[in-house]
Amino acid sequence: MDSLLCDELLQQILQRLPSSSDVNSASLVCKRWLSLRRSYTTSLSLRLPLPANGSSLSSLLSHYPGLSTLTLISDAPNSDHHLADRALVSVSSVCRNLSHLRFLVGPVTASALEQLSSSCKSLLFLKIVAYRSVDFWWLAGFPALRELSVRFLDYSEDGSSSDPSFDCPGDPGLGLESVCLTGIGSGNVGIDWIWRNCKKITKLQLCTCEGIGNPLSDSSFLSMLSGIREIELITCRSITRNLLFLVAEHCRSLDSLVLYDGGDKEALLQVIKRCRSLRKIDLRLPLDFDDDGLVAIAHSCSGLRSLCLRSCGLVSGESLRALARDLTSGTLEELVLVNCDALERDPGLLTLLGQRFKGLRKLDLSYNEALLDGEVGSMLASGRNLTEIRLGGCKGLTDSTISSIVNKCSALQIVDIDHCHKVTAEGVGLLLQIPTLKQIVVEQRKIPPHV
Repeated sequence: MDSLLCDELLQQILQRLPSSSDVNSASLVCKRWLSLRRSYTTSLSLRLPLPANGSSLSSLLSHYPGLSTLTLISDAPNSDHHLADRALVSVSSVCRNLSHLRFLVGPVTASALEQLSSSCKSLLFLKIVAYRSVDFWWLAGFPALRELSVRFLDYSEDGSSSDPSFDCPGDPGLGLESVCLTGIGSGNVGIDWIWRNCKKITKLQLCTCEGIGNPLSDSSFLSMLSGIREIELITCRSITRNLLFLVAEHCRSLDSLVLYDGGDKEALLQVIKRCRSLRKIDLRLPLDFDDDGLVAIAHSCSGLRSLCLRSCGLVSGESLRALARDLTSGTLEELVLVNCDALERDPGLLTLLGQRFKGLRKLDLSYNEALLDGEVGSMLASGRNLTEIRLGGCKGLTDSTISSIVNKCSALQIVDIDHCHKVTAEGVGLLLQIPTLKQIVVEQRKIPPHV
């Protein structure tokens, strides 16, 4: 009993050490301390050497009985799937209480994932690498899974048994809500299992994809699409136009649209005009978004809370002024104008935006290299509600902007002034005096020695 009590007290002490380095040092005092530290560890990240030894991995993980979050990566994630499968089976055998697993050791097969499902029934989040030939029937074994992320590699015969007839349409036990798929190609014939059987998906992310595994007009995909509230399309130019038209037609409850590196002006306009419930729009479209789109946002998206325009070079100051005039004042909470040429061409624009959007909590003006202190300072005069300011890469800003931040933004929690070359260590010191500040992004050499 005394020994158990001492262990509990020691565990409480170790958990309250101020930094991870202190914990690491303390755990080296003796094997008992190390064992105690491992026993209360709930999150672990490991980089595995190749070839990965399954028995060694099992032995190591067995020392962490309380793990709920595990990340495994390797130096060569495109390696043979047999190595990855053995490592995944090792995880299955000892980590039965996982809720979050990021397994990036290598491509895994459906059979190995089926073994994982028999052990980790409480898994909520799963991120894996797989060949494009993988099937998804194994998802039926994860009733608690809410988020799935898969990065596909080129087609390969992975040795898994395909069972395309195995369906469980409408099964209330399948609670998958968020799907992120990267690298879909013509060989992804098994993905349609997700569209047919997962009826609760509300968030869809597609990255560098050439398709969705079957025709966009497929009825099961369209049925799934009708429930989507958040969609992200990253570098999917070959399917973006047709998919956006489908979004405009079927996603009437869309809350969030993220579109990077490949869009279509006409299709995007339809989404903006018809999906009037949009609260967040995040675009990085140097050639596919112009003033017409911004005017449509001002007229159609009265409930907009977040507007992010990144490198949208065709947007003019005139349309931004129209946005400030027409968008409901006080609703916008986040404004991102990264690498925005209009700010340089239209003096006084930032002042107007600050005056109109006084409810802003997050402001990002990163990589506007010609931006000057006076412009930023005049906008910050209305920034008493700002909790996050990002100015990274604004090479023309000086300590004068820092003074404006300190004097006007009393609620600030996060600030990014990385690569603001004219901001000095003295300016950084001023920022550190803000009592609410939680995070600062800046070059190491500018941080005062006493911090």
